[in-house]
Amino acid sequence: MKTNYDHIVIGCGGIGSAAAYWLSRRAGQEVLGLEQFEIGHTKGGSQDHSRIIRLTYDSDEYTRLTPHSYTAWGTVEDESGQKIVHKTGGLTMAIKDGPHQQHIHNYANSMTNCAIPFERLNADEVMKRYPQWTFDEDVDALYQADMGLADAVKGNGSHLALARRRGATIIDRCPVTAIRPVNDAVEVATVKGTFSCQRLILAAGGWTDKLLKSVGLNYRIIVTQEQVTYYATPNVREFSIGRFPTFIWEGEIPAYGFPAYGEVATKLGIDCAGPVVDADKRDYAPSERLERLSESWLKKYCPGFLGPILVTKTCQYDMPRDRNFILDVMPEYPQISVFVGAGHAYKFASLFGKILSELAIDGKTPHDISAFSAARPAVADPNYQISFQHHGDWGAM
Repeated sequence: MKTNYDHIVIGCGGIGSAAAYWLSRRAGQEVLGLEQFEIGHTKGGSQDHSRIIRLTYDSDEYTRLTPHSYTAWGTVEDESGQKIVHKTGGLTMAIKDGPHQQHIHNYANSMTNCAIPFERLNADEVMKRYPQWTFDEDVDALYQADMGLADAVKGNGSHLALARRRGATIIDRCPVTAIRPVNDAVEVATVKGTFSCQRLILAAGGWTDKLLKSVGLNYRIIVTQEQVTYYATPNVREFSIGRFPTFIWEGEIPAYGFPAYGEVATKLGIDCAGPVVDADKRDYAPSERLERLSESWLKKYCPGFLGPILVTKTCQYDMPRDRNFILDVMPEYPQISVFVGAGHAYKFASLFGKILSELAIDGKTPHDISAFSAARPAVADPNYQISFQHHGDWGAM
């Protein structure tokens, strides 16, 4: 069995599968992907039928990357023949003159700065376009036609299939036990033996810090268990793609949702609302409290979205303490690149896989990723305090 490669990727979820694919386009058989669980598992953060994809972000560091994410996915779709991105149109909303409206201003300013087209709507205009919504107070809403969903199951599967087609080796059920930098190379110890490479990409999600221990580092990544609920709405036609948008609600309850896709059901989540967990010890049990909270929010704003609960699925977020990505060559070990996704990365998965391949092969990327440095205080300063809002501390419903 071949044990020495130019490139090894640890983790074959959303980002790791993308990195394996983009590496394979240039390095072919010199690429090895290692996955601790079975391929297609649901234990991480890059699974299920739908993840939001959007051009809408509230800071230029993100917004200027968003068009490139669509381009990268387009390459994968063309090569695989799979439809991954579905442009449903999208709404980003908040109560007008409320404490969360500033988010909408920030989105609008950043999209304007980056020449992203959008419409700004009030509550009546939203309800005229989408009568499924029921607002009894005014809202400030941004409509962006390219917003929609990315099919994570098809995205991950396509990346890995195409990587194999180009000669990459993918080994699953192969937990990594240690990473050992040796001179300018890296040894990767696993339960199936030791492999070596010139360049390593670490895309291990909630297991990142567990692996970094072997090189004496700790990014203090926060791992939470999150959930989404599918509702078997009887109004499935009214909530189908083309009749209902993907949406984000900026508010005390930061809800987000999708038209019916993947299941004959609508889908709703509440962002960053779950408990802090250990990635190896979480129980996968949905929170009834969050299910009640989701139901109460929908009854107020979009009651037709509801129906019997078909299923509630859990996943995990892995977040640096400022909830911005880590996408960088490790300052301590330049032969290792690392990615941490902050709970909002899947839309960028193919692009970031491409960027990681550029860092590994070329030592640089044409994209400005300076905001995602592994040397910034939120990652490197052991005294840095959490600087984002975690919604998991609400009282019992």
